[in-house]
Amino acid sequence: MAKALNVNPNRMELSRLKKRVVVAKRGHKLLKDKQDALIKEFLRKAREVKSLREDVERDLILCYGSFQMARAQTLPSMIEQSLMSVGGVANVRVSYQNVMSVNVPKFMMPERTIQLSYGLASSPGSLDVALERFSRVMKRLVELAAEEKGLKLMALEIERTRRRVNALEHVMIPSFTEAIRSISMKLEENERSTLSRLMVVKEIVRSH
Repeated sequence: MAKALNVNPNRMELSRLKKRVVVAKRGHKLLKDKQDALIKEFLRKAREVKSLREDVERDLILCYGSFQMARAQTLPSMIEQSLMSVGGVANVRVSYQNVMSVNVPKFMMPERTIQLSYGLASSPGSLDVALERFSRVMKRLVELAAEEKGLKLMALEIERTRRRVNALEHVMIPSFTEAIRSISMKLEENERSTLSRLMVVKEIVRSH
């Protein structure tokens, strides 16, 4: 039920409330359109992210499979020693794209080459394969992180927009409408009362 507004029952207040109702309804329509567009874009992006995550997970399975193969071909201590000597620097560039008033991040990771500085004679070839695969999948992991962060931000914006739409639809507009109805009834009642008094006065004047 809409909360009653505490307003003065006069024509100026009535006119002001009518204007506010018009603005509120226009704002409600714009926010509803924005919400629908956001949901549509969110669902489209969610399908893309789901496909990307599945691809990345398949690549990671291959990477871990190569590591398991390497562990099976040599001693764990030798694997650890080889990995400790692997070096490299990864830089990530961050930019933002405006999607329906949501600043969605974009992470860009330049191509990089892992420096294999361990002794090739003391490490299996499957370790080289695993590290190369991890190097390639790292870029896609960064891309996936940006896409999933963008989805989260869009979901938060959808929720905020939904709350505003509901507040306008179920609180503000009904409250304004109820106040307009109450003021209109009060003014009509005052007009009838004034008309009755005038008629009484007119009758008194006629009788004299």
